[in-house]
Amino acid sequence: MKNAIRKAAVPVMLSLAMFAGATVAQQAPASAAASSSAAPAATKTHAQKRADAVEEHINDLHTQLKITDAQSSQWDAYAQTMRDNATKAATAFHDRGQKIASMNADDVMKSYAQLAQMHADDMQKLSSAWSALYAVLSPDQKQTADDLFHNRAAHPMARKHKGGKPASASSAAAAPTT
Repeated sequence: MKNAIRKAAVPVMLSLAMFAGATVAQQAPASAAASSSAAPAATKTHAQKRADAVEEHINDLHTQLKITDAQSSQWDAYAQTMRDNATKAATAFHDRGQKIASMNADDVMKSYAQLAQMHADDMQKLSSAWSALYAVLSPDQKQTADDLFHNRAAHPMARKHKGGKPASASSAAAAPTT
């Protein structure tokens, strides 16, 4: 059954991974986040690790784009959209995982279609937030963003990890997370 789930989820996961490296992230509640940050990494749940990855990606992109105070409102909207999309995806995948054992083939296909539609809707939200941010970037920042996004689009699977680190800085923080 696990192989069937994986085979059904692979196209969605690849799509989400390509455009949103941390699609299964879930933000921990504020109190859990505070206590989990002090906990060793080994005790963190998968969702907490993915939420951390979303935050790391947001921070990396913020640094690479050299976001200014004047751009902070557009940046904050974009970053929050990434977080919201990641949380929504995590919840949807978790809910589907809880139900899939009792689903028939028709239900599995419908749930897959719902995930794909949710992803498309979330990408539209992210695209709108990005457009607002991109509009206020300086020419140098736009060039950096263009380079990052072109690199990621040309090599969607370029984010290879060795020892937990991306293979190259240029491939690591390219496209939007969620």
